[in-house]
Amino acid sequence: MNIYFGFDEVKKIKNAVVTTGSFDGVHLGHKLILKRLKDTAQKINGETVLITFYPHPRQVLYPETSGKDLLMINSRQEKIDLLRNAGLDNIIFVKFTKEFASTSAHEFIKDYLVDKLNVRKIVTGINHHFGKNREGDIEELKLLGAKHDFELELIPSQDIQNVDISSSLIREAIIQGQVQKAKIYLGHSFFIKAKIQEKGQAHFLQMGYKTKKLVIEEKYKLIPSCGSYLILVDYLQKTYKGLCLISYCTDSPSNLIDLYIPNLPELQSELESVTVHFLRPSKIEKDPVLLKSAMIKDLIHFNQIEF
Repeated sequence: MNIYFGFDEVKKIKNAVVTTGSFDGVHLGHKLILKRLKDTAQKINGETVLITFYPHPRQVLYPETSGKDLLMINSRQEKIDLLRNAGLDNIIFVKFTKEFASTSAHEFIKDYLVDKLNVRKIVTGINHHFGKNREGDIEELKLLGAKHDFELELIPSQDIQNVDISSSLIREAIIQGQVQKAKIYLGHSFFIKAKIQEKGQAHFLQMGYKTKKLVIEEKYKLIPSCGSYLILVDYLQKTYKGLCLISYCTDSPSNLIDLYIPNLPELQSELESVTVHFLRPSKIEKDPVLLKSAMIKDLIHFNQIEF
């Protein structure tokens, strides 16, 4: 998969079949759209292209309302990995700014999709709007297609609605710690791709349990609710069983996330990359005292836990 950061980086794409969207989570609804994209590209011997934006447009346009507390299911790297596994050919990350938001619908199609990508087909929903103030619609796309020699492939509105519903449900499930429910919509386990440090919280070590600190660098990454979770951790091409101990809540000033992975080998450097797959919660608890007690109990009985 080719990864581009901005249209100026894009190399020649053969018979570009394009869609746009956040694709946060790359869940089952997104995969249906990607399949439609791939099927369309195969018919014309073309390549699939996803145009996506960062930060999320709502975070830029509505920072005090709908974008204020918006957190993402995937970090950028997690999204890249999922889209690569889904068979996408090209992804273009476009930095979303207020200046870019002022681009008119006609300018967006002409300057970017036509001039930069030489688009052959656009795959989109029937209620899709684009450009400044969402002024562009399907009728304008049809007119522009006739003018610039590209075609539209319309996705039924019900399928698009299911994508939007799924994204909201997944975020809500993760916020509540319901990672098994999230998996149903995602089609894969919710996961965090991050770094770990050798030393976790001191009070776990004082109890005789050496934990690792999980370091999440992306500001808007969604984290499950406070609690203890059964996890699988990928590290150096091997998988290990463990616990993820999330002991921060929404009113806490710091992110305190520990991993207890008893069979993990010694880290080779100060920071090491891991992928943490969440299987199910053991205990979700907002009360700090009860939470700490539940975590210690899970640590003590770790070897008896069924994964």
